[in-house]
Amino acid sequence: MNTQEIIDLDKKFVMQTYGRQPLALSHGKGAEVWDVEGNSYLDCFAGIAVNNVGHAHPKVALSICHQAQRLIHCSNVYYTQEQVELAQLLTKISPHDRVFFANSGAEANEGAIKLARKYTGKGEIIATENSFHGRTLATVTATGQDKYKEPFKPLPAGFKHVPYGDIQAISQTITEDTAAVILEPIQGEGGIIIPPQGYLRDVKNLCQHHDILLILDEVQTGFGRTGEMFASQLFEVEPDITTVAKAMGGGYPIGAILANERIASAFTPGDHGSTFGGNPLGCAAAKAAIEVILDDNLAYQSRVLGDYFKKKLESLKSKYGFIKEVRGRGLMIGLEMTISCDEIVSEALKEGLLINCTAGNVLRLAPPLVISQGELDKAVEILDRVLGKIS
Repeated sequence: MNTQEIIDLDKKFVMQTYGRQPLALSHGKGAEVWDVEGNSYLDCFAGIAVNNVGHAHPKVALSICHQAQRLIHCSNVYYTQEQVELAQLLTKISPHDRVFFANSGAEANEGAIKLARKYTGKGEIIATENSFHGRTLATVTATGQDKYKEPFKPLPAGFKHVPYGDIQAISQTITEDTAAVILEPIQGEGGIIIPPQGYLRDVKNLCQHHDILLILDEVQTGFGRTGEMFASQLFEVEPDITTVAKAMGGGYPIGAILANERIASAFTPGDHGSTFGGNPLGCAAAKAAIEVILDDNLAYQSRVLGDYFKKKLESLKSKYGFIKEVRGRGLMIGLEMTISCDEIVSEALKEGLLINCTAGNVLRLAPPLVISQGELDKAVEILDRVLGKIS
């Protein structure tokens, strides 16, 4: 099928929930993808920060292939070696002792909210404005953007929102029924918003003082994206619970709740579960993807290439007055514009560059961590041409 035939079938048979670009992808390798007509594109979006190890990484592909020939799925009524090996690896690279496996970031956040309520015996969750935590009813309620939740009222009770970066607002919102504070260490969908210096440590200290939990949503920032394995390391804070997904499986859908022993022990048999969570195929894929990130030192590479990329993008800022700010950590970068960036995304696609617009006026650049310096140069050259047309 060609692109138009695929688009026509999508419109006929698939629920129309996505604002798609007119592109039907066929395959990829590293930081490059091809459409069904054979045209190539430089991917600086990475499936919303999922393909950290690039497309079709041979170690991940081989691990999936081998596991699929042995055991794809079994119920969590039984044990599997793949699951315990991945759990062991996650506790080794994180500040946590225990793991619960889910299928997505939204499921991980949903489970983290349940765990916090079960552990504390309290109901209120404090979240922040402009945040994004998922699209289940609970996580869309935790999300601090009205556009995601207005159509789905009535929403679950027990969620309060305060401005991101405002420690006093959190302090004034805590009550005797507060169970946890949930934060993104860097707001992704909100426009690549970096917290004020010391903010996350202050939140952690405040939570400790009031004996409530700190949940860090690292669904988008995890696994080397920000220049450290987890953004909590970047900001030198140890959360009580961390949620992860996206890049964890190298493109295969898998997520997890990571928690400290005293908190994790609040979950007992029957409290939570997942049919597909931690299935052998997903665990094999995730173990391979994480090992690639560790063995190839991709977190460090993200930091070095991110600094290089931002300097190149700063040169565009000095050239085009409608670029307000270049910000980010590692290869999680945002270009805030004084204009809408939808047209920029569309024109970049025509030039062979995949990027994304979030928060209405922020170009989000989140390429695979395996991208080369030369490919980043190419991305900047394409952006320069596109911005020149817009201006």
